[in-house]
Amino acid sequence: MTRKAMVLSLVVGIFCLVGRSLAAHHSGFYDHDHPVTLSGIVTKYEMTSPHGRILFDVKDERGNIVSWIAVTAPPQRLYRAGWNTKTLTAGDRITITGAPTTRPGIREMRMLKVVTPGGKTLSQGDE
Repeated sequence: MTRKAMVLSLVVGIFCLVGRSLAAHHSGFYDHDHPVTLSGIVTKYEMTSPHGRILFDVKDERGNIVSWIAVTAPPQRLYRAGWNTKTLTAGDRITITGAPTTRPGIREMRMLKVVTPGGKTLSQGDE
């Protein structure tokens, strides 16, 4: 085997290993086939790396307050999609759509879009 062929094989092998790991990290825990839409009040908005988070409270079918977390895209992509650090603030009423986690007992979603208090719909720029 030539040196060029060995290097190429090594690069392809590493790409296959890393690619599978990244795909599992980004999609394995969320049910993208059954998105949910919830309305609630923002308790905290974090535009941090590697992923931002929107923490919000919603009322369940019994009227109890339950806390949810929406995981967002990385800040760089949110900035390109029109977001900034003041896009949401605690107390804002939002409607958010996302792919819920597949982990039982966890109230978390991968955010797909959010409707802000002013009625503006924001995505993550990945559509």
